[in-house]
Amino acid sequence: MVEKKNYKLAVIPGDGIGIEVVDSGLKVLRYLADHSDGKFDFETDYFPWGCEYYLENGEMMEKDGLEKIKNHDAIYFGAVGFPGVPDHVSLWGLRIAICQGFDQWANIRPVEFLPNVESKLNHPNVKDLDWVLIRENSEGEYSGIGGRNFTGRGPGNEVAVQSSLFTEKGCERIIRYAFETARQRKRKKVTSVTKSNAQQYGMVLWDEVFERVSKDYPDVETDKWLIDAMAAQFVLHPEELEVVVASNLLADILSDLGSALAGSLGIAASANLNPDHHYPSMFESVHGSAPDIAGKGIANPIGAIGSAALMLEHLGLKEEADLVNQAIKEATSKGYLTADIGGNTQTSEMTDAIINELANIKVKA
Repeated sequence: MVEKKNYKLAVIPGDGIGIEVVDSGLKVLRYLADHSDGKFDFETDYFPWGCEYYLENGEMMEKDGLEKIKNHDAIYFGAVGFPGVPDHVSLWGLRIAICQGFDQWANIRPVEFLPNVESKLNHPNVKDLDWVLIRENSEGEYSGIGGRNFTGRGPGNEVAVQSSLFTEKGCERIIRYAFETARQRKRKKVTSVTKSNAQQYGMVLWDEVFERVSKDYPDVETDKWLIDAMAAQFVLHPEELEVVVASNLLADILSDLGSALAGSLGIAASANLNPDHHYPSMFESVHGSAPDIAGKGIANPIGAIGSAALMLEHLGLKEEADLVNQAIKEATSKGYLTADIGGNTQTSEMTDAIINELANIKVKA
């Protein structure tokens, strides 16, 4: 008899609709565990960190927060940000604090075009489009290096300095990760995106590392683009995209563009990985906390459920991850669409539809 595997999850719902969509994702995970024939289960520890916690305690999470979650198998994160707390305070105090504290240096953001979800692309073969953004997640433009000074000079004279940090180690490990990812895909291709014509130090280093690493992967096709041209490529020739690797800021922007082209940020999943497994990885939907629709029951849970699928794969449950992704596609193909993707399905109804499709797939199997 195979011993049941118990996965310990740190659950941080955060703010706004993050609370709602995390609940949806956990319902899917619980369904899978309940129907795993005793193969696995999930133990969840909740942490009430976020903007409400900040307003009560003056910090986004407990001072020993990282210590409390470092031994979990994974972190399931909702969203961060709410009126009353500056965005840079909420982001740096929680999400980036976890990403940098646990060296989650690889951010994975797939771009998928779901059945029955209207794409914003005028492309003859939208259903065949499928690419992934590999984002350097630990340094680059989000290194947090800089400061503000000269406030004593009076209004209009303050100076702010914000520096990007590119290290050869940081560039190499994310570029190599992109190549390894490409080797697992049907089309073996990696596209590097920089702005090295204007950023002549850090991004030229990136270009040089990309050129050097590419020689270790002669079986993988490569090309290089500047960010402005690549933004146009996303719209004009998306069929040329497979694995796109870029710095922290550039991949952040491109991934939002890709998800918007696919129909909505609400369907976008992501993983913040520590591929070395020294620390837990964190899984979150790409959309924000959306305070304008929080509590209305209309948030799209697909991004959070897709992020749960990425978590399942990371935990070694690839078959279950594939089932979740298939169930999402089956649900949208049958007309279950939330408001952001042209329908009127409620959050709870969308979640139930995906779970029902999981049940249908299991019966057919």
